[in-house]
Amino acid sequence: MKHLLVILSLLGMTIYGQTNSKEQLPLHLKEMSYNEYLGFVKKYHPLVKNANLEISKAQANLMMARGGFDPKLELDYNKKQFQGTEYYSVLNSSFKIPTWFGIDIKAGFEDNEGYYLNPQNKTPVNGLASLGISVPIGQGLLINQRMADLQKAKIQVKLSQAEQKLQAIAVLYDASVAYFNWKKNYEENLLYESYSVNAQKRYEGIETLIKQGDKPAIDSVEAGIVVKNRLLALEDSKLKLSKAKLELSNFLWIENNIPLELADAIVPEKSLVETIQETLNINDLNQEFSLASHPKIEALQSKIDFLTVEKKLKANMLLPKIDLGYSYLAQPNPNIPNNSDNFKVGIDFYFPLFLRKERGSLKLAQYKIQESEFTRDLEKVQLTNKINAQKIEIQSLVKQQKLTGKLVMDYETMLKSEERLFNLGESSLFLINTRENSLVSARLSQIALENRFYTSNSELYKIMANPN
Repeated sequence: MKHLLVILSLLGMTIYGQTNSKEQLPLHLKEMSYNEYLGFVKKYHPLVKNANLEISKAQANLMMARGGFDPKLELDYNKKQFQGTEYYSVLNSSFKIPTWFGIDIKAGFEDNEGYYLNPQNKTPVNGLASLGISVPIGQGLLINQRMADLQKAKIQVKLSQAEQKLQAIAVLYDASVAYFNWKKNYEENLLYESYSVNAQKRYEGIETLIKQGDKPAIDSVEAGIVVKNRLLALEDSKLKLSKAKLELSNFLWIENNIPLELADAIVPEKSLVETIQETLNINDLNQEFSLASHPKIEALQSKIDFLTVEKKLKANMLLPKIDLGYSYLAQPNPNIPNNSDNFKVGIDFYFPLFLRKERGSLKLAQYKIQESEFTRDLEKVQLTNKINAQKIEIQSLVKQQKLTGKLVMDYETMLKSEERLFNLGESSLFLINTRENSLVSARLSQIALENRFYTSNSELYKIMANPN
């Protein structure tokens, strides 16, 4: 598969194509903001496109269900001729219009003749026209299978829209976690690069002092150990950063389903702490959130509505099946007067005496609705508690970040003070390394806490399920 080495340009980025050869990376760095990154995922990621296809399939099913109410034109013609005798010639044509409440309107024309024709099928010379109506006065009047199918198809469109939102949210959440992991590893890599440079300069300074006789030779060994540890940590951070970039590239696509690979010149957003809540539209944590429009609740409610239609159809089966039909008959000949007494009527009746099958089906439908209602009510409580718990966590993380920031500043002050004492000959390399290790640990904790803050905001976004 061909990969593209990309520096995303439309949103502050530049695109470079890559097949088998690598392009020369630009020397300057360009920032890919979190908001720009999410825009690419929303527009081009295959799983988000698949979610949109589910809506299209539901709309196609709705079109199929509406086909049950399409007018129908029918033609039936049979003729038999044997040894010069016309046994029969039968022509039956009709135009049928189904209506919403189970009533069918039908116009027809018959033209039948033949030596062996059944007498009841005999028609006048010019044929016989009819206009009639069929009315169910028991089962099928208020609801029937085609009405139920159409109602369920409409509900299915709403269900697919809710499920599309949930699937898109899941993709955006996974993409966000990949972005936060990339930023975390990028900042750790910068940290180790900075302190590796410091350790190397300190080592070179110690070497100079040893040559001048101001420091013992053992200090060179200790400084060298720090340099090696810093280089080891730096190499490990580079590995983690490379893996994080590849993980992030799983979510970067452009048109025509072309995957992208993140270029080394692209860096994560520096001020993400300030913009993440606005990007995710969760900046007002005190605002009340309505669960009525939550996609998961909408999906569960759609399933309840779906089962309610089934229950109405099952309840309708308790009624007797009585179909009445009436057709007015006329000859299509202006010279022959038509009589209002020319008609055809019919009645069909069906009713099982115990209705055990129908009553059992109705009870099962009612139980299914109750189960779905219990699930919906439980989900409302769980979502409310999850949202409140996530808000509390975010507020706590904000306080922890402030404390961690003060700790980092204090450790920096202690390190600078120790370095001044060392320059005056009142401290040792061991104490400087100890102070610096404490500062590095505090800075790593700060980076990890920021990453936890980002993830916590993204989790709140996922729970609230508002992809807009």
